[in-house]
Amino acid sequence: MLREGGEPYWKGKAKSVGAARRERGRLYDHKAIADIEKGVKQWESDVLSPWLAHSQATREDFQTASGIPVKSLYTPADVKDLDYGSQGFPGVFPYIRGVYPNMYRGRLWTMRMFSGFGTPEDTNRRLKLLLAHGETGLSIAFDMPTLYGYDCDHERAHGEVGRCGVNVSSLKDMEVIFGGIPLDKVSTSMTINAPAPILTCMYAGVARKRGIPAKSLRGTVQADMLKEYIAQKEWVYPPEAHLRLVRDLMVYCTKEMPLWNYISISGYHIREAGSSATQELAFTLADGFGYIELGREAGLKAEDFAPRLSFFFNSTMDFFEEIAKFRAARRIWATVLREKYGVTDKRSLLMRFHTQTSGASLSWQQPLNNVVRTAIEALAAVLGGTQSLHTNSYDEAWALPTEKAVEVALRTQQVISEETGIPGVIDPLGGSYYVEWLTERMEEEAYRYFDRIESAGGLLKAIKTGYLQREIAENSYRLSRRLEEGKDRVVGVNKFTEEEEKPIDTLKIDFRAQKAQIRRLQKVRRERDGRKVAESLAAVQKAFEDERANSIYPMMEAVMRYATLGEIVAEGRKAFGEWREPMIL
Repeated sequence: MLREGGEPYWKGKAKSVGAARRERGRLYDHKAIADIEKGVKQWESDVLSPWLAHSQATREDFQTASGIPVKSLYTPADVKDLDYGSQGFPGVFPYIRGVYPNMYRGRLWTMRMFSGFGTPEDTNRRLKLLLAHGETGLSIAFDMPTLYGYDCDHERAHGEVGRCGVNVSSLKDMEVIFGGIPLDKVSTSMTINAPAPILTCMYAGVARKRGIPAKSLRGTVQADMLKEYIAQKEWVYPPEAHLRLVRDLMVYCTKEMPLWNYISISGYHIREAGSSATQELAFTLADGFGYIELGREAGLKAEDFAPRLSFFFNSTMDFFEEIAKFRAARRIWATVLREKYGVTDKRSLLMRFHTQTSGASLSWQQPLNNVVRTAIEALAAVLGGTQSLHTNSYDEAWALPTEKAVEVALRTQQVISEETGIPGVIDPLGGSYYVEWLTERMEEEAYRYFDRIESAGGLLKAIKTGYLQREIAENSYRLSRRLEEGKDRVVGVNKFTEEEEKPIDTLKIDFRAQKAQIRRLQKVRRERDGRKVAESLAAVQKAFEDERANSIYPMMEAVMRYATLGEIVAEGRKAFGEWREPMIL
């Protein structure tokens, strides 16, 4: 998948998904299906058609958000080839019904609210507040300078420090962010990609200074650089260079941080960029297969590194399509790893994923409507079997969330977990005619995309030529047109609108955060040993230039000597250069 090669495992798989299941046996017998099909036709003729002739229907085209046409009624005839054996049981291959045997009856999903803004002190207070309110996992957002590898005093950082996440320029900032938080008892997720190896070193560095062994650290760093080129656009170096650094991180963490998930393969940003659910499913899994090949090329056994790959999906407003997407994703991942890559270790076949409700679905108009949207999207994620969940705050279309809005978002998850009874049953929508049909359809669409990616020359070439980016752009345009034409309806935006918007209180980040960060950085530079910093940066540069070296070890030492984020990233710019993506439109 990553590079052009021989005949792919999934060639023509889209056409054979149903056929393969038919060979194993049907859940329904032929006569019963024939009777149902006859009954449906009679119902349409005798009941539905006369009703529609006198109805005041206002919609004609019903389809999922991915453009899949949807019928008015689904029956066993639509899943007549369904073989229960192909579904399996929870915790059993192909894991379509859940990755763990007991799912939420044994342990609820991790409630992991996205946090991070302003200074490290601001973020530390917010993390402690969330832990006090019952959050069970930490999730850190970083500002744009950090995401692009610039220190807070760089000219390109001006005006952006602390605006869309917390600023980190050196190990000192990470020490403040996690001050008073027991790193050996919490799980921490960090949404960082291009500088992910450096931030991982900083997190491990904080633990080292406290005497906490790196082998005990639990959490996730995103580090999904393939997704950056496809959707989010926050890269520093050319693709090959970033993949090399991801490889180094995989090898390092497999040995030194065995509980750390070192890549969170992210469909979330692919979806937020404008993709459909089927594109999110296909492109995210294609990235995952790319990282499998990257690890194998590095000499790692899939059984040693695949369990540390996790996924990150979006959950948006098309309720049933989202649930079908999650179910299909688990089956595709387990099936391809076993049949194409020969993986047999059970832990390696499990697709564990985090879900975030859709930021793109939030409206600045009538923002309290977003509470309802988030609840529906969170419910889809839970019914789809997520392992952890972040619920967006109702004010995020305006600004970073206030404390009150974050509390409401967290309470949304807690109401679902404590009051609905949903955690008591595993995969409660399994067996739904519509959900099972849609799960199959999503799976088939994903395999079709895998074939197209291979025809484009493999994943890396498909990215470098702009094929995947173009597919997303075209779908985004399709959705925009449907919204403008009123075919898709959003309450408060193009339906049930109000002439005057009611303002809400928002979180405001001013320049004090930038000034405070620059003062701290200046103090770090004054107090550190300049000679040792220079030596450590030279070692990093040497490792970057040697393809056989693992750059994480010298990077770790540079971080511990308080070399800054920007200084380490700059060494990479010297070694690897920079990159511009192709024109796609």
